[in-house]
Amino acid sequence: MSAPRFPWARAMEIGLGHLRLAPDAFWRMTLPELAAAARALGFGISRAGMTSSELRALMETFPDGENGTRCTRSGNT
Repeated sequence: MSAPRFPWARAMEIGLGHLRLAPDAFWRMTLPELAAAARALGFGISRAGMTSSELRALMETFPDGENGTRCTRSGNT
């Protein structure tokens, strides 16, 4: 059985795209350094879901319009 392949394409996407590292800086990083930087941006963090209090706060912040219509950022329904 072979070992799983490292996801280099995803690592480069995070390092070069999201972190906006120069290629030479990306290739000098160790994998633990890249992982730490990616976690700082929220990559690799998984949550089971929002809590009921988080849902309530979201519903209060962004209430539905009349008759259940959605409100958009501009306030139009």
